[in-house]
Amino acid sequence: MATSPQPRTLRSDARRNRERIVASARELFAQEGVDVPVEEITRRAGVGMGTLYRHFPTKDGLVDAVLEDAFAELVAVAEVAAADEDAWVGFTGFLEGVLSLRARNRGLKGALAARGHGGERAEAMRARMRPLLAGLIARAKEQGALRPDFMVEDLPLVLWGVDGVMETTADVAPDHWRRHLGLLLDGLRAEAATPLPGPPLTRRQLERAAGRRTA
Repeated sequence: MATSPQPRTLRSDARRNRERIVASARELFAQEGVDVPVEEITRRAGVGMGTLYRHFPTKDGLVDAVLEDAFAELVAVAEVAAADEDAWVGFTGFLEGVLSLRARNRGLKGALAARGHGGERAEAMRARMRPLLAGLIARAKEQGALRPDFMVEDLPLVLWGVDGVMETTADVAPDHWRRHLGLLLDGLRAEAATPLPGPPLTRRQLERAAGRRTA
């Protein structure tokens, strides 16, 4: 007697429903914060409340899934960048990719931080990305494209600087951060380098500074 394909179809449907819920929640969290009603999330996802609760019995579970999805995208950007034979192309592609994700999800980071979510998951993400980016930066310097005194510890400051421009200009010129990034990248080229007045921040200094940004 032939077996019914129904269970496989249900599993496929369930996976698509879960993906729709996470995508809907991610968009709404970025726009309105994590306190958005779950009814609005299900309405945008096109599913019922029962489907939501089967996948995510608690709101915190849904928030964690959104974080996992967002962090996986960042890691994927780093992996693609690190695999590029031209390290400068990989380096600039990483910055543009990460900042594009931040622009698209403006408000998500602050909303989640306000609820105290994702600290351990974020550190795990950084631990995965750090060796990829360190290797990429080393290759870009070896290839003579990136200024030799740029360190992996300088990377967060580049991102924070563009973040500031992004926040300031988002409502008047949403893509203006790209011009600012272009100016920064020209200053990071090896042929433009002049001696810097001090060393990069230490890891401990970076952690303290990052804490103040989210406080």
